[in-house]
Formats: sequence, C-alpha cells, structure tokens
Amino acid sequence: MGSITRGLSNNITTGGVILPAGITNSSVSAVTSFANAAGGTLTLLSTQTASASATISFTTGLDSTYDEYIFKFINIHPATDNAEFQFNMSTDSGSNYNVTKTTTFFLAQHDEADTYTSLEYGASRDLAQGTGNQFISVGVGNDADQNVNGSLTLFNPSSTTYVKHYISTTNSSQGSDYSVNSYSAGYGNTTSAVNAVRFIMSSGNIDDGIIKLYGVKKS
Repeated sequence: MGSITRGLSNNITTGGVILPAGITNSSVSAVTSFANAAGGTLTLLSTQTASASATISFTTGLDSTYDEYIFKFINIHPATDNAEFQFNMSTDSGSNYNVTKTTTFFLAQHDEADTYTSLEYGASRDLAQGTGNQFISVGVGNDADQNVNGSLTLFNPSSTTYVKHYISTTNSSQGSDYSVNSYSAGYGNTTSAVNAVRFIMSSGNIDDGIIKLYGVKKS
C-alpha cells in the first residue's frame, strides 16, 4: 500500500468522510490525474463583462464539442429598476434571436420585512410556441447593492435531431427589497443547431456584471 493510500485510509471515518489530516499538499501534488466527476468535466470557454451593455451575446463556442453548456451569471446589475433578465437563442450565428420556445416559469419570494412570502407559477413569464425573449428572473432592483445571480444550462445545442432543452435558476434582489428565487425551463422547438445565445434586460442596459460560459463533456 502506497503512502498516499495509507494516509487516506487512516483518515476516513466509518461514514466515508475524509478528515482534514488525510489531505495534505504532498498527497495532492503526488496525484497525477483525477477521474471525471459523474456530471462530466467543466471547462471555462469564455467570459464577458457588462459595462452599460444593451445585450451580452455568445456567438462562438456553442458547437458539438460539448454535450451541454452552462452560463453562470455573477452580479448582474440592471441600469433600470425592476428590469427583468431574459435570454433568447439563435440558429444563424446571432443574426436573429427568435427561436420558437415552449417554457415554464415559477418563483418563490420573501421580503426583507418578513411580511410576505409566496410560491407561485409565473403564467405571464412563460411562452407557448413563442419567439420572444424568455424571462429567467423577475424584476431586479438597481440600487447599488442589488443584482441577480444564477445559471442557465443548455443541452446539446448542436443536435440536428432533437429540440433544445434548457434549465435556469436565478436569485435576485428585487426592486421592492424581496429575495426572489426564479426557475425557468423549457425547450427551443427547433431541430436546427443553436449556435448563439443572447442575454438582455426587459428595459434598459445591463449596467454591470459577468457571464461565464462553460462546456461540460460527457464522463
């Protein structure tokens, strides 16, 4: 038994938890490779930073290289109070963002004063074979400390056989001082390859924030 194996085996509880003493600089640096996690390897493909931007578009990197793509939203701050964060897809490299979509949207919210809570379906924020922008958050406040964070996963966008499913989760500090957790999912009803994605506010610019695009390879 090697020294790394002994070190780990001596520091694993009966419940399978590795104790801090089992992981050291020397033991980790001696490992030459790690097996892929069950969800596949995550690779950062590109990063875009908003600066009073009307839109943020990803027109490269969405191809057959990866089985799914994940967009991460970090500190997205709108210029307009209560603007709603949205997205759309393109099959012509960004010339048009108008893919037909059928989607769902629901949200949970709780105000800072602890006087209101709700869990509800957002019927005004879904699409039934619509080509417009899809909501992925409700109104985001534009106070200096307010923003929206979250992610959107797009599955197998290069397929020419299947529709293009997506799942999005965000949490926003709403203009009236609510924490709002929004969930949207659905599919682009097209068998053409989706090769561009655009993010936009319902009103005004994206004042600040970062969007990162990752590719996820099958394990």
